[in-house]
Amino acid sequence: MSLTPGTSTRSATSLASDRASRARKIVAGLERTYPRAECALVHRSALELLVATILSAQCTDVRVNQVTSSLFRKYRTARDYAQADPRVLEQEIRSTGFFRNKAKSLRGAGAVLVEKFGGEVPSSMEELLELPGVARKTANVVLGTWFGKASGVVVDTHVQRLSRRLGLTRKEDPKQIERDLMALLPEKEWIDFSHRLIWHGRKVCSARKPKCDLCALASCCPSAGKIS
Repeated sequence: MSLTPGTSTRSATSLASDRASRARKIVAGLERTYPRAECALVHRSALELLVATILSAQCTDVRVNQVTSSLFRKYRTARDYAQADPRVLEQEIRSTGFFRNKAKSLRGAGAVLVEKFGGEVPSSMEELLELPGVARKTANVVLGTWFGKASGVVVDTHVQRLSRRLGLTRKEDPKQIERDLMALLPEKEWIDFSHRLIWHGRKVCSARKPKCDLCALASCCPSAGKIS
């Protein structure tokens, strides 16, 4: 059976409309459920948030907060990180995993901050991406959480998993997922959406055995009750 002209276009339009409608319901549901959601990484400055976010790669926020509680007392400026003894720093952050690469990134980021930005964390995506160890996710966290700039949508493992489960994207690459979410969501929602979806991923929609019976988004989730 052949498709009549325009059928595929109508189907694509219908799919896009359904996805946009679902996105609005999800945003509203997350706002009702997590009205005060915020970044779980403990920090008191842009530098501390930057460091914590670099350390959070492939590591839980709980573990990062345990490590930074003492790390931030010792390393207070970008220059402190730039001049850190690599072997000592590696041991201080060892429990966050990939500690050699992370120590290299922290020292490198500290050096660039001192050399190019007067020791201060810059507030633009382009400048943040100049720092070793900083990709879009880390830059989005710093810009959104500290500077209040909606430069994009933070796509961590929770956002990546839940965006697919909720039918907001079919992509697997974080950059492509971010593009899909930015196209679906109003810019004013980009920062809070990430915080809320991350909280939801931790509390309800876990990687294994999500609690669909307790989920406030179940009514608009195409995956509800299908994952065990």
